[in-house]
Amino acid sequence: MVTFLMESRNKINMKNTIFVLLLVAVSCKKEVSKDSETMSENIPTINRQDSATGKLSNREILKSLNDEIIQTLKTKNYTKFSTFIHPEKGIRFSMYAFIRPEKDKHFNTEDFMTYIGKPTKFTWGEKDGSGNLLIISLGDYLETWAFKRDFSSSEFSLNEFKGKGNSINNLEKIYPEAIFTENYIPGSEKYSGMDWNALRFVFEKYQGKYYLIAVVNDQWTI
Repeated sequence: MVTFLMESRNKINMKNTIFVLLLVAVSCKKEVSKDSETMSENIPTINRQDSATGKLSNREILKSLNDEIIQTLKTKNYTKFSTFIHPEKGIRFSMYAFIRPEKDKHFNTEDFMTYIGKPTKFTWGEKDGSGNLLIISLGDYLETWAFKRDFSSSEFSLNEFKGKGNSINNLEKIYPEAIFTENYIPGSEKYSGMDWNALRFVFEKYQGKYYLIAVVNDQWTI
């Protein structure tokens, strides 16, 4: 009889112990869940998105890069602009949509920084219509030709031409492996839309990052 009572007590104690352990486990689980929710709320949305996708899309990366370059030109921060130039291929500037690799001015990063603050003049090409040569310094070219309008308020596109004029656009032929962005300002009703402008940035990857290899302007030509 005594043995039976002791066994019964042991079973009751064991049940009580298991019940207590279950209560502790449930309580801990709730606390962990609550802490996880709190941590999740403190993580910015973009970080949660990055964790889910693994990386930003090419469009997001290039849009951000495009906008940064636009700001360097607008604020004339050419030192920062130079950091976007391709370390090996340098950068080419084309006055119009028809790119002329043998004539358009080309600079590596070192040459760019050498001439950006100097009055040294270069012949950039012939102006459409008049045929007059554009002979100005690198700084003047960026200020008065490349950034002739405020492209910070332009329409952005990736690998798409919104600006289409009557001159040959050979960008994809000259840079078949590149990616380009376009900053497009539509024309006005006063001039039947013919006073549009476009500023294109051509990129290639180097050691996992996108760098500028060309800056191409486009507009309606006569």
